[in-house]
Amino acid sequence: MRKILVIAYYWPPAGGPGVQRWLKFVKYLPDFGFEPIVYVPENPSYPIMDEKLVSEIPGSVKILKKPIREPYGWASLLSKKKTKTISSGIIKEKDPSFMEKILLWIRGNFFIPDARKLWVKPSISYLAKVIADEGIQTIITTGPPHSLHLIGLGLKKKYNIQWIADFRDPWTSIGYHKKLRLTESSRLKHKALEKGVLLRADKIVVTSNTTKTEFEAITPKPIKVITNGFDDELKPRELDSKFTISHIGSLLTGRNPLGLWQALQELIAENEAFKNAIKIQLAGVVGEEVLHSIKDFGLSDYAAQLGYLSHDKVLETQQKSQLLLLLEIDSEETKGIIPGKLFEYLNAKRPILAIGPKGWEAGAMVEQHKAGNTCLHGEVKRLKNVLLDAFHQYEKGTLICHSERVEQYHRMALTESLAKFI
Repeated sequence: MRKILVIAYYWPPAGGPGVQRWLKFVKYLPDFGFEPIVYVPENPSYPIMDEKLVSEIPGSVKILKKPIREPYGWASLLSKKKTKTISSGIIKEKDPSFMEKILLWIRGNFFIPDARKLWVKPSISYLAKVIADEGIQTIITTGPPHSLHLIGLGLKKKYNIQWIADFRDPWTSIGYHKKLRLTESSRLKHKALEKGVLLRADKIVVTSNTTKTEFEAITPKPIKVITNGFDDELKPRELDSKFTISHIGSLLTGRNPLGLWQALQELIAENEAFKNAIKIQLAGVVGEEVLHSIKDFGLSDYAAQLGYLSHDKVLETQQKSQLLLLLEIDSEETKGIIPGKLFEYLNAKRPILAIGPKGWEAGAMVEQHKAGNTCLHGEVKRLKNVLLDAFHQYEKGTLICHSERVEQYHRMALTESLAKFI
């Protein structure tokens, strides 16, 4: 089999969607004639952990590790809580504290492109011998963190190898990039690094058509859209007795669905049966401003914080919920963001309520696959109608999902697409 080197930051026991993508590619690549060797940090600062994912690592795969130095340990000397919050991706929209402003400024301007930049040079040196000893002809870097693409860039400059850069998210156009308090020189440096990667990589993989179009304006290199997916067989589950609306994953401040909270508040006031049945479930990290909004709209008694759930528990929660909530920030920059949870939602066969920006690619997919409804953040009346219609079906025991053509998102099918592109 042909060996390929996969360079990743997020790897079990890390939790979250960033882990699933390459854990599953590595699982299925041998079925298509490739032997993956995985290079990951030895001592990373993962914001969330899921020890159960360790058991999903294929026993035959070779894992290489090298120590990494990250600034979060040093920054925590200033504020441990705020450092952990920022490293988890939760950035206050309103009135950030003086300490948060300092930490963001340092993060944005001293650690370009990100806090893992100190791993780049040691990794290039270490992997030089690996490439020679293993006879590696293809390397794949996956980001964010986009520092890992700089490892690929450094190796490409030194060796006659094929380099594929996998972008799970955009780089300079992603929403939180503007919140890093970048100086003009720092902003231009990000742009230059991004362009350098896109021009030097032999091939590029992205997770949405929007990102593909964005990158095609920068580079002539081949770009392939390979979305995230699902890899789990459905198990028989008894649906929740309550009218549960569940959001799985980090609910960052920018995704705060104020229109949904208003719609729920009004329905609770207008409909006694709805009031007695509704339950909002939030699994994962929830921003403080989101929690304040829930309280302000009088929804605290109807909301349950489930905390971080292991992946197997996530699957169970998705399949038992009456409605699954998919949210994205209401901005032009987020139109191309397709949350990894969407594909597991599709596999769960429960109706999806998607709320995001106009022209949102993920929202269009929900409707294309007949998996639910898509609304804009401010469409309170439409949200009420969608919720009330779903509730009436719930009362009759007929709230089901008729999603179509979702098999293309199985991890095996996606890995086949990747193998052909390699």
